[in-house]
Amino acid sequence: MTAKTALVTGANSGMGLATSRELTARGYRVLMACRSQARGEAALRQVEAVGGSGSAELVLCDLADLASIRRFADDVHGRVSTLDVLINNAGVVSPKRQETQDGFELALGVNHLGHFLMTNLLLDLMKTSSDGRIIVVASGAYKAGKIDFEDPHLRQHYNVIRSYGQSKLANILFARELALRVHEQGIVVNSLHPGAVLTQLGVNRGTGFGQGVYRALGKLPAFQTPEEGASTAVYLADSPEVSGISREYFYRSQPHRLNRKAEDDETALRLWEWSEREVGLAP
Repeated sequence: MTAKTALVTGANSGMGLATSRELTARGYRVLMACRSQARGEAALRQVEAVGGSGSAELVLCDLADLASIRRFADDVHGRVSTLDVLINNAGVVSPKRQETQDGFELALGVNHLGHFLMTNLLLDLMKTSSDGRIIVVASGAYKAGKIDFEDPHLRQHYNVIRSYGQSKLANILFARELALRVHEQGIVVNSLHPGAVLTQLGVNRGTGFGQGVYRALGKLPAFQTPEEGASTAVYLADSPEVSGISREYFYRSQPHRLNRKAEDDETALRLWEWSEREVGLAP
């Protein structure tokens, strides 16, 4: 049998690295999407050291740069003819307002718009899979979010809760709208809340809360390990139990209720059309 191919963004650390290790151990060919060549190569060595029947390879992509995403998509098309699993895992959070290469507010630009463009550019590869699965790593922080169509890049009123909450709500709305659009192609799309996981979210990009805080948080028992946090993404990627299940939001490998704003199909469609314009995709 030909090994299934999975692509994981943010694969150089945290849940992305843990997910890459586990899928490789299970026999997948894993494309590890990383922004940094050096950190990506270090992560690749860790994945290869696990062994197993799968394989892994590094593919460079900066989700804060639309041109980089387009080059990345071309690279992936040159490597594979089918993509079975796409895990949109990478994320950033920033106490201070920052912008991507293209002038987007950083969290919305990386967590949502970067993945929005990348996913759309790879859909043709997903459509050739007999069991295509797209997994969007969101967060319970969506409850604090609102899609501010008047000021989506938060140029007027920025704070980290508004920023991150908006980006995570966008993740869920994107997954729900995408699920409708690819249903006839046999692709399932689900989002998830990984729980409270200690990762270096934003640290390597110089936008997070710093290494000192990261180390201090690591001593708190409330936080899961990256491996524990990655378990739901791995379950959605590999379990036969979720074959055919789509448009759900999972927590601890079980479907979980969303609040009303995350199930607003009108907002999801409006966000999709706005996102197309922002990243330059034809409707």
